[in-house]
Amino acid sequence: MRRRWVKVLAITVVVLAVLFTAADRIAVHYAEQEAAQLAKEKYGYANATDAHVDVSIGGFPFLTQVADRDFGDVTLTASTFYIDTTTNAQGGYLHVDRLRLDLHDVQVTSLTARSAEANLATGTLTLSYKELSAVAGRLAAGGSALQVSQAAGSNGQEARIKVSGTVRGTALNSTGTLLAQGDELTLNVPGAERADAAWRVDLPTGVGFTAARATATGVEISLVGHQVILGSSRFDG
Repeated sequence: MRRRWVKVLAITVVVLAVLFTAADRIAVHYAEQEAAQLAKEKYGYANATDAHVDVSIGGFPFLTQVADRDFGDVTLTASTFYIDTTTNAQGGYLHVDRLRLDLHDVQVTSLTARSAEANLATGTLTLSYKELSAVAGRLAAGGSALQVSQAAGSNGQEARIKVSGTVRGTALNSTGTLLAQGDELTLNVPGAERADAAWRVDLPTGVGFTAARATATGVEISLVGHQVILGSSRFDG
């Protein structure tokens, strides 16, 4: 009789654990979808037809984190969205291949305002040479065909890039730069008609670019932030 009671108890515990885990996973999936939608609305990361935004909330159980309003790790990934020049120059849009933000020690500061604060944020933003080539050609004007590729050496927040091709029938072979500073990207192409263009990336308050380097496939930009505000103000209650 005792063995049967123990067996029934064990089965009950297992069933409850399964049900709790299922409920926990359903809750985290819903929260991730809601957070992704908020990121789209707040930061405009879904402004292209093939753009994609994904939020992943780490840690288990999720429901315990909800009760504490404290989440260990949250990852935001946005891909193939575009940013426009700060001057809104015609044809000056630039597609971002991928933005990834790893948010650590995230605390919900307001449920009604749907805002939170992360103690630390790290991440990367990547731009492909294909997209840099396209925007360089558009900004150079006159039906220019320019090819952007990796150039040796980077200097902190400035990545060096090689630019070759033709501008209004004249050959161009120069070394340009992509500067990442604050929340702004500045492309410089010596020899082009419009040598400079700048774009501002909508980032969570407190996050900024810290370094840029040219790789074999594109330019990779590092981001860091402390006491990062997500959504609305930290004073929303």
